Amino acid sequence: MWADRKTCWTLRSLLGLLVLALAVGSFAAPAGARVLQVGPERALKVPSAAAKVAKDGDTVEIAAGEYRGDVAVWRQNGLRLRGVGGRPHLRAAGRAAERKAIWVIKGDDVVVENIEMSGTRVPGFAGAGIRAEGGKLTLRNVHFHDHQMGILTNNNGRGELAIIDSEFNHNIVDYERHGRLGHNIYVGKIASFELRGSHVHGAVTGHQVKTRARRNTIVGNRIVDGDGGSSYLIDLSEGGESIVRDNLLEQSERAPNRAAISYMPEGDRTRRGTLFVGGNLFRNEGSRAVFVRNFAENVEAVLSNNVLRGDVTPLEGRGRVR
Repeated sequence: MWADRKTCWTLRSLLGLLVLALAVGSFAAPAGARVLQVGPERALKVPSAAAKVAKDGDTVEIAAGEYRGDVAVWRQNGLRLRGVGGRPHLRAAGRAAERKAIWVIKGDDVVVENIEMSGTRVPGFAGAGIRAEGGKLTLRNVHFHDHQMGILTNNNGRGELAIIDSEFNHNIVDYERHGRLGHNIYVGKIASFELRGSHVHGAVTGHQVKTRARRNTIVGNRIVDGDGGSSYLIDLSEGGESIVRDNLLEQSERAPNRAAISYMPEGDRTRRGTLFVGGNLFRNEGSRAVFVRNFAENVEAVLSNNVLRGDVTPLEGRGRVR
């Protein structure tokens, strides 16, 4: 009997190891994944050269320096695009991939790290550092500034965007001249959006953060007007399942719309969703402001343990403050 039990245990162990090996293999980089090096002293002089030869799962290391007018479309999945030896600065210099952005990312599970981008201008007033058109995209330690839009996503219902430890500032369209808005961060109708540990500031008339995602997690950021004046610091345009927690929020006296956070101002306001706003510090530097403006008809906003400075009404619309 002991021999039978030992045999059974051995078979179970082998089966378990096989399952573990298959699981690990499913998350491993594709066979033949490479590290491609980009820089003035390398065979690949500019990032767009790497975009033409990269394969799924490759890592592209971009040497610090300035890359003017070099734009690219990335179609591969599982890419890691990162600056090394400092932070490389990609300047649009009048160019845009597909007339959209410095980088158009169409692949899934892409990570961009330690990159600076600036200066995209296109005729449609939506020139961005990155246009996200694929699946999951993670930005970490990036700095996007002085575009018309810092980052802009499409409306891929399976899309995911995470922005971590990054800075977005002064991504602006001259509204008085063109009648169009520029936003530091503009997230379309994707599955989820996460913003953590980041500094977003300096938008004018447009929003610091605008999102239409179904799930929104905005935690531990500094989102401030600074020398700008945004319509909303955070615009949760179509509601969704939304958490806004532990952020420093500041609205300047220049802000044309005297509200900091807007929930479900657009589309069908009878949609279901959730809104929790807790542990934030909000400073209003101008005339009377509203901290949270809830347009939803069927969602109760929950505000908890927020600190409000200046002339501020905590909540307009459905909800409770505790």
